[in-house]
Amino acid sequence: MPERADSYDVIVLGGGPPGENVAGRAVRGGLSTVLVEHELVGGECSFWACMPSKALLRPVELLAAARRLPGVAEAITGELDAAAVFGRRDQFVHRADDREFGHDDTSQVDWLTANDIALVRGHARLAGERTVEVATADGRRTLTARHAVVLAVGTIAAVPPIPGLREATPWISRDVTNAKSAPRRLVVLGGGVVACEMAQAMRALGADEVTVVERGKRLLGRSEPFASAMVTEAFEAAGISVRSGVSVTGVRRPEPGGPVTVTLGDGQTIEADEVLAALGRQPTTADLGLDTVGLKPGKYVDVDDHLHALGGWLYAVGDVTGRNLLTHMGKYQARICGDVIAARAKGEPVDGRPFQALADHRWVPQVVFTDPQVCQVGPTEQDAADSGLPVRAVEYDIGNVAGASVLADGYRGRAKLVVDTDRRVVVGATFVGPEVADLLHSATVAVVGEVPLDLLWHAVPSYPTVSEVWLRLLEAYGL
Repeated sequence: MPERADSYDVIVLGGGPPGENVAGRAVRGGLSTVLVEHELVGGECSFWACMPSKALLRPVELLAAARRLPGVAEAITGELDAAAVFGRRDQFVHRADDREFGHDDTSQVDWLTANDIALVRGHARLAGERTVEVATADGRRTLTARHAVVLAVGTIAAVPPIPGLREATPWISRDVTNAKSAPRRLVVLGGGVVACEMAQAMRALGADEVTVVERGKRLLGRSEPFASAMVTEAFEAAGISVRSGVSVTGVRRPEPGGPVTVTLGDGQTIEADEVLAALGRQPTTADLGLDTVGLKPGKYVDVDDHLHALGGWLYAVGDVTGRNLLTHMGKYQARICGDVIAARAKGEPVDGRPFQALADHRWVPQVVFTDPQVCQVGPTEQDAADSGLPVRAVEYDIGNVAGASVLADGYRGRAKLVVDTDRRVVVGATFVGPEVADLLHSATVAVVGEVPLDLLWHAVPSYPTVSEVWLRLLEAYGL
């Protein structure tokens, strides 16, 4: 098998958004950079996660919003055209069934070319310090890095050792976001973001029966309790059954492609056409050659706040670090990492604030695109109190804001701020309701900027918009 050797300033393993961003920042810093990807440039987010899932959810959200508005609701005479929704999703992911991975990543490859980032397609493994071996379709290439190797290989869906689950060939997130139609009966294992979003999408797109099984006490267990309660209520109204506080003891699918039976800890069984395992993620580091540099295969890669992992040359960004498994946080880490590598290559100091990954410790924003949407940044009230912060929380019914009444009759939503009473700054915020996602960035700015409440009071929200809830929350606090 022929072998090629190449040398670059920076080698990036993984072509998802974090990998693309760190490569882009390194090139901007004047460093030659190569990106290695064994599937598609654009990665999980572009083809199997963020983009296809939101393409499926947007019509569901829009139809629900229309039905909440008199004068528009009367014009709604039918249900969603599921085939059209799935077809639009196909456009987002550039479906190309004749390609090896089912999609066309030409536009992302063109972006690499336009930014002078080299691309090598193949499976990469570390082979010692600053060395990467790539098995390509036509041979093997050995890449060496003059300055840094960056791991941006992400995670894969976890399929835990529930008896019979793996043998039942469950759907994972990739399968449900790229499904060609909704199964008639679906059991969703898990109560997190993927579980909730896809349960709602599949029900709206044609599934007759959807059951969500969560072994914890409630859905979205890391959110404020009222967020879980509101999503659960919405699910029940939509005909989605929620079974919380119960474990799964076994899964059986006697015939390939046939019905699947899920057995619960209380002895009850649920029969379905598909079972979705939405039970977390695991790092794709089992076959990455970590052992050649003294790290343990199959584990997340520990990094410091410069995203440095080992020996002054190995870095990691995105999900593979285990810090925050969110695309926007991985891109944030990547921007910092690329700048750090470029600065170090030039002999510049990197201890200044712009070169440190701070937001992914305390200031993590996240949106769950269910209807109602769940948006939060920073800790919940309970988490903040458990960490020792002196906190006070205030809540407000978003439906009482004038802007919400314009959006829909009977608008139902709730907002909450968690305030550090010693410093008088907001440390956490949660918004639940239809179309509240765009409220989150203002909360993130307030939290990250540690804006004093007395100054935040002078940030006047426009009327009549839902953002006026900020004024009502501050009034509830006593300002």
